[in-house]
Amino acid sequence: MINRRHFLTTVAIGTASAAALSACGNGSGSSGQTGSADKPVTINYTWWGNDDRAERTRKAIALFESKNPDIKVNGNFTDFAGYWQKRATEAAGGGLPDVMQWDLSYLRDYGQRNQLLDLGTVKINTDAFEKSLLPSGQIKGKTYGIPTSTNAFAVYYDPAKLASLGIAEPTGKWTWSEFQSFLKEVGDKGNGTLYGSTDFTGVWWQFNIWLRQKNMQAFNSDGKLGFSKDDLKTWWNLNSKLRGTQAIVPEERVTQLKPKSPFGSNVSAAEVTWDNFMAGYLGDSGAKELKLVPVPSDDPNNLGLFLKPSMLMVASAKTKFKDAAARFIDFMVNDPEVGQIFKTSRGVPASKTQRDGTTFDGADKLVVDYEKSIEQYLKDAPEPPIVGFGTLEASFGRIASDLNYGKVTVDGAVDAWFKEAEDVIKQNA
Repeated sequence: MINRRHFLTTVAIGTASAAALSACGNGSGSSGQTGSADKPVTINYTWWGNDDRAERTRKAIALFESKNPDIKVNGNFTDFAGYWQKRATEAAGGGLPDVMQWDLSYLRDYGQRNQLLDLGTVKINTDAFEKSLLPSGQIKGKTYGIPTSTNAFAVYYDPAKLASLGIAEPTGKWTWSEFQSFLKEVGDKGNGTLYGSTDFTGVWWQFNIWLRQKNMQAFNSDGKLGFSKDDLKTWWNLNSKLRGTQAIVPEERVTQLKPKSPFGSNVSAAEVTWDNFMAGYLGDSGAKELKLVPVPSDDPNNLGLFLKPSMLMVASAKTKFKDAAARFIDFMVNDPEVGQIFKTSRGVPASKTQRDGTTFDGADKLVVDYEKSIEQYLKDAPEPPIVGFGTLEASFGRIASDLNYGKVTVDGAVDAWFKEAEDVIKQNA
């Protein structure tokens, strides 16, 4: 069984959308807590994702309604960026949906402002969850989120592309220098048609892992940065010799390919990201097979890896249907048939009941096997980031993009990000 390590992380909300939304947080039908098959209550549920996740979610909703005829679920979804803009607008208007798919990055700010329901006050079975995982949804002793699944960071690669170039498949036992040599070899042999990867130094979570490999935390317990400008400068200089070469996908190309990734668009042979992206990458690329190996590290005994909840289920503090919301959350995180519907598209099921009731094969088995393979390297997850970190995570990627466009030097990029970090810390002190 996969060992679920302790993970706590939170950040704040992003900017609000100008569009006003209605009919959220109140449900429809009876104003009471319970309904009947003749007069079911209706709860609103929202999630982010692509069409594949939408199809799977609708199947899960239909299954829930068939087993709970006294509850109807009104579901809708959007992309990740638009999702948080809508939530910010709803929160400002006092009307969040009854139940929501949630990300750790936004848990603390909404929870601390009493906008999320304390799920410890309703009936949700958490017996099948490892106790070390549940604190990821808790703030000051109250449970605001229940993990649906776990994921971990990995290097994806396309074995067919490597074979076509005559490049050996990586074992995952590599240093940062060896990883960069791998990307350079792919770019050199790709002859202008295939790049190594996107610039991994622009990914906040990979930077976080690199810090952990050096026994540093991104944030201290007092809410201050746990690393220096020199540390970030070293990180962003790590790829300085690869930028502008075939080893790294040009930023202009990355922008042109959106919303798909270069890896999913068959422009690169590798990508560093979360392991639960497997289904999406396979669907986008049309590849017959993709593989996963651990991220590079200069210390073979410390890969800096950890398991985190890939997403959580939360409820609005203002829902009129707490019992119905709790039953739906319990169903979505525990029911084995729901596990069969989602497989690993949300990550590896966090509930042992759901995990043991799910058959994993093909791409799904690759993700499960990967998390088992890194079990010996998993460490305790980072301490919670500061309130307002959602903004800083976004700016980290934006500034790194400017770096790849050549709009800013490494020194300028570091100064710009630290200035934003200091402002956010000061505002939330």
